Amino acid sequence: MTQVTLEGFPERVRIVDVGPRDGLQAWPVPVPTDVKIEMINGLIAAGVPQLEVTSFVAPRAVPNMADAAEVMAAIDRSRGAELTALVPNARGAARAIEAGVDAMVVFLSASESHNQANVNCARDVSLAAAAEIARMGQEAGVAVYGAIATAFGCPFEGDVPVSDILDVARAYAGSGITKITLGDTTGMATPRLVQERCRALAAEVPEADVALHFHNTRGVGLACAYAGLLEGITRYEASVAGIGGCPFAPGATGNACTEDLVYMLHESGVETGIELDALIGVAQRTEAALGQKLPGQVMKAGPRLRQYRRDEVRSSSGSRA
Repeated sequence: MTQVTLEGFPERVRIVDVGPRDGLQAWPVPVPTDVKIEMINGLIAAGVPQLEVTSFVAPRAVPNMADAAEVMAAIDRSRGAELTALVPNARGAARAIEAGVDAMVVFLSASESHNQANVNCARDVSLAAAAEIARMGQEAGVAVYGAIATAFGCPFEGDVPVSDILDVARAYAGSGITKITLGDTTGMATPRLVQERCRALAAEVPEADVALHFHNTRGVGLACAYAGLLEGITRYEASVAGIGGCPFAPGATGNACTEDLVYMLHESGVETGIELDALIGVAQRTEAALGQKLPGQVMKAGPRLRQYRRDEVRSSSGSRA
């Protein structure tokens, strides 16, 4: 049967798996370096085209990212996946460039109070740091992307005005950063807010190439991604097995799940270049390695047309059919 793309959807999207960074940064116990490397190499082998593999932050602030350079050095780069890393300042950027990242991600919050909680400085200071990192990236030939946290709401301030998001996006663009991610830090996004912010950016900062990053805190991560598809957005960040959450935001549970998102996209006729069964395998191995049940759904149920033998399933009488 020929697959037909849902009306209004793009034919292909780019998935960025942020599990190795956003998924593991707040994990309550140390995650061994070899577990991270196996996860990353598995994701690359499954066809994930871009991964946020680590962050070059102070180890005392985020201990699970202390092995950033070691992780970068061990990744299988033969398949050409784009490897990005989060960097908070010029020192982190210098380390990331030395480690050989393909791109650096700068970040700040649209909300002033969350920016203070997250990086302990004012938003203007973060914007100045982003401009400096953009300059370093240009000199080194390393791409720089910009993330806007709390783009759909702040746990301290509530609603975040669209004007604040536009201000950050314009500042990024003025520094040469045009690949911009709207981050749903604590799962406050709704389809209506996605539509509103995507349309505002398209109208006011047309040079912005927008990506969307959702958490599934309130169970609407995929619904928000669906809304983004209808707005023509073709880049999405998600986390294998749905792991993750910001350590500096109350109530921030896991990210939207990569394999759940890929399943929805493929069943909607949208190409990703990712092999779903292989991705499910990575999610299952990650769950086993971390020793805790993870929130991904497709990793438990399998694809829609997965079939079973009758003798594998109990009947209503309690015996196997």
